[in-house]
Amino acid sequence: MRQRRTILGLLATAVLCLPAVPAAATQTGHGPGPERELGDVIPVPAEVEPNSRTDFTLGPHTSIRTQAGSAEAKRVGRYLAGVLRPATGYSLPVVSSDRRGSAISLVLSKHEPKVGDQGYRLDVGRSGVTIRARTGAGLFAGAQTLRQLLPARIEADRTVRRAWTVPGGTIVDKPRFAYRGAMLDLARHFHEPAEIRSYIDELAQYKINHLHLHLTDDQGWRIQIDSWPKLTTVGGGPGTGVDGEGPGFLTKAEYADLVAYAASRYITIVPEIDMPGHTNAAQSTYAELNCDGVAPPPRTDIEVGYSSLCIGSETTYRFVEDVIRELAAMTPGPYLHIGGDEAHATTDEDYRTFMNRVLPLVEKYGKQAFGWNEVAQADPPASVVPQYWGTTTENADLAEAAARGNKVIMSPANKSYLDMKYDANTPLGLQWAGFIEVRDAYEWDPGSHVTGVGEQSVLGVEAPLWSETLRSIDDIEFMAFPRLPAIAELGWSPRASHDWESFSQRLAEQGPRWEQRGVDFYRSPQIDWP
Repeated sequence: MRQRRTILGLLATAVLCLPAVPAAATQTGHGPGPERELGDVIPVPAEVEPNSRTDFTLGPHTSIRTQAGSAEAKRVGRYLAGVLRPATGYSLPVVSSDRRGSAISLVLSKHEPKVGDQGYRLDVGRSGVTIRARTGAGLFAGAQTLRQLLPARIEADRTVRRAWTVPGGTIVDKPRFAYRGAMLDLARHFHEPAEIRSYIDELAQYKINHLHLHLTDDQGWRIQIDSWPKLTTVGGGPGTGVDGEGPGFLTKAEYADLVAYAASRYITIVPEIDMPGHTNAAQSTYAELNCDGVAPPPRTDIEVGYSSLCIGSETTYRFVEDVIRELAAMTPGPYLHIGGDEAHATTDEDYRTFMNRVLPLVEKYGKQAFGWNEVAQADPPASVVPQYWGTTTENADLAEAAARGNKVIMSPANKSYLDMKYDANTPLGLQWAGFIEVRDAYEWDPGSHVTGVGEQSVLGVEAPLWSETLRSIDDIEFMAFPRLPAIAELGWSPRASHDWESFSQRLAEQGPRWEQRGVDFYRSPQIDWP
C-alpha cells in the first residue's frame, strides 16, 4: 500500500470519485479536436507527419484487431485493451478477424525496414489506427506511443465520459540505442516483488527495455542460491539493509515471476552480483570467504570500499562459480552483471587476477558479462560491457576499452543517478555526485559524453536508483519521476531531436497522467506543470 502521496495526487483521486460529467463539459477549452499533437510524447519519435484531417476517435464499437495467427500480436493487443478499457468503459474486443468498423490494428510485417527490430510505424486515419512493426517489441513500443497520444484521463481506473481522440497522421520511429535501462538497488533496502512490478509498469511506458537489479552488496544478499543457503536467511535476513530496515530476498520462484512479468512488458532483467568488493553480506555469513577465516560483523551503514573476497583462495572461486551458475540458469536474458566497482580493499594485481578468473565463468554459463567501468582496468575481452558511472568526461581505461571494441553503457552519476537529490531541500537521496535537476538529467549526450567513447561504442544508457534512503514504492517514484523520462528520451530519440524547451513542455503533460495513476513525483520548478 502506498505510504505517501502528493496533495495534488490525492485531489485527483477525489475528483475521480465524483459522478461522471458529460463529454462536452470535460473538454471545455480544448475544442472538438484532440488534446495532443502527433509527436507530443516521451520519448519524442524519430519522424512525425501530422494530418489534422485524419484524427481518429475511439468509440464503443472499436475493436483491437491483431494479425491472424500471431500470438505475439495478440499478447500486445490484450495488453493494450487492458490499458484502455478502464477509462473508456468500452469492451475493445481483441479479434483477429477482418471485421468492419473502427479498429486499432496491430500488424507484424518484415516489410518495415526503416524501423529496425525495436521500432514501429503508426498510422492514424479517420477509421482507425494501424501499428506496424517487425517484432512484438516494436508493436509494444507503438502501443505506448498510442497510449500517450490519448488524453491524460485515459490513465483513470474508472470510466470517464468524454471523447477519446487521437491526432491524425503518421509516425515512423525507432530507438537510437538498443539498450535503454533502469537499475533498482535491492541490496541496501529490499523492495517487494509487487513494488518491482509497479516500477516495471512505469518503465515500460517510456520504452525502457532493461531492468538491472542490484541484488547483493555489503548490507544485504537478496537472491536465493541453493548451494549457499545462508546467504538469504542470514545475509538477507532480519536486521539487514541500511540502518537494519531493509530485510528480505527474492526466492527463485519470485525471481522467475519477475522475469516473466518484465518480459510481458518487453523488458529484460539484468541481475547483478557485486564482487570482489561490496561483499560484506556474504563474508559476514560465510567465514570461509575471508582470508583469515573469520567472519566480519554485518554492516548496515553506507560506507563503501572496505570489503573484498579472498582473491588467492579457491573457496572464493567455488563460491563465485556456484552463484554465477545458479543465477545464469534462472535468467533467460543474455546479460549477467558482476559489479566490480569500488574494490578499494583489493590491490590492482589481485583485481586483475580475480577478473581473469571470473569473466570466463560468465561466458561458460552462456551469458555476456557486464561490469562497472572499473572492469575496463583488467583489459577484458571485447564481449564485456563496462558501465560508466564516473562524474568526469575523461576516462582513459574506458576509452581504451572502446578502442578495443568493447561496447559501453553510459550512466554518469552526476547526470543519470536517480538517487541524487534534486536540490538541497530534497527529503530523500544523497548528494555526493551533486544535485541533479531535470534539466541536468536531460542536457547531456551519451554518444559523446566521455572523450574517446563515440556513439558507435555506446550500447545504451541506464538510470540507476540506489536505495540507501528509499523505503517504499512512493520513494522510488519520487526519485525516478520526472528524471527517468529524460534519460529514456536520450536513449531512444535521435540526437538531433533533443531540445529542452520541447521536452519540458511534453514532460509537463505527463504530470496529470502520473496523478491519474497515483504515481508520486517531484514537481520540479523547472517545469510548467498544468
